[in-house]
Parts: sequence; structure tokens; C-alpha cells
Amino acid sequence: MISSLRGPVTHVGLNSAVIDVNGVGLQILATPQTLAGLRVGEQASVATALIVREDSMTLFGFEDADQREVFETLLAVSGVGPRLALAVLAVHAPEAIRVAAAAGDDKAFSKVPGIGPKGARRIVLELAGKLVPLDAVPGTPRQAWQGQVLTAMMGLGWSEKDAGAAIDAAVDEAPEIAATGDVGQILKLTLRRLGQDGARSSARTTVGS
Repeated sequence: MISSLRGPVTHVGLNSAVIDVNGVGLQILATPQTLAGLRVGEQASVATALIVREDSMTLFGFEDADQREVFETLLAVSGVGPRLALAVLAVHAPEAIRVAAAAGDDKAFSKVPGIGPKGARRIVLELAGKLVPLDAVPGTPRQAWQGQVLTAMMGLGWSEKDAGAAIDAAVDEAPEIAATGDVGQILKLTLRRLGQDGARSSARTTVGS
């Protein structure tokens, strides 16, 4: 298995790059974020996963081993191939994917092009217990989990201001959950809070119109 590549970058395209390894140009498929960090003529080091099919051998490149781990875990989900798994990583950071999986947030996955509501629900169900937030350990200090939840919320499309306010409101509402440091539960609570605030805002708009 080819687990990593190191060498000068000779080409960077829209969805792939070529790295020269001892005179051999090896092409990798990668997310726009990973490709944005590569520069032609500069040295690069990427983690890789080699996907072998009957008619092809394709290398996928990642910024680090953590991204590759999430990619390979996604491949174990029914109906998720390497390109779709890469698309998930193009939309969400690894930790945001872990948090969404732990929280059962199928809407996060339906934001990925090519994944519909049914597919998103299947992904959440099959990832249950396989992907958990890195710091989802009881007793984690608030400042540690707060950054995790904030990052996940921003990955789901909320602004930093709105996400931060919702987290604070959720913590005030249920301090016993916040005390556990369980990122998945805190995210669920925060998302529910945002849903309630959105419903109240819509109701006020309707009444005032």
C-alpha cells in the first residue's frame, strides 16, 4: 500500500495534482482545500490511500493521516465510493464529520453534492460508533469542547457569531450536559436551540406582517 508521497509538485489541477517521487510522476485526486496548499515546484508531503479496481489504480491524497482515516471510514458505508467520500471531505473538515456522525446529524451530509436525504440517513446510521469526536471524553474542560462544537457549527453553514450565541444559550439551558464535555450531545442541544430560535423568529415575522 502507498500510504504517503513526498517530492516536488509538478502539476496542480482542479481536482488532482502530480508529485514527482524519484523521477516518477504520481497523480493524486484530492479536495480543493488540499490542492490549494500545493505549489508547483515546491516540496510536498501528503498522506495517501490507494484504491484498486479491476480496471484502475487511483491514489487519493490528503493533508494528513486524520483526513485519510475519515476517508477510509466513509468507504465502509454502503453506497459510498472514494469520490463521494472525497466530496464529503471537500465540504466538511474531519472533526465536523465526526461530530455530525456522533450527533446523528444527517442534514450535514445532505449538504454534500450527490448525497440525498436517504443517503445521508444511511451514512449517519452506518457511521454510528465508528466516528467519534476526538475530544468527546467526559470531564473535558469547556474551552476544549467549545472550539470543537464551534468548528462543527461553522462547517454546517452557521456564522461564528450565531453559532457562538447558540452554544452559550444551550449551555445555560442545560449546564449538566455541558459539564460532561460530550461534544455530540452539546452539538445536538445547540442545533435544537437554533431550530427553536429560527421557529420563534419566523413566528414573529408572520405575526408582524
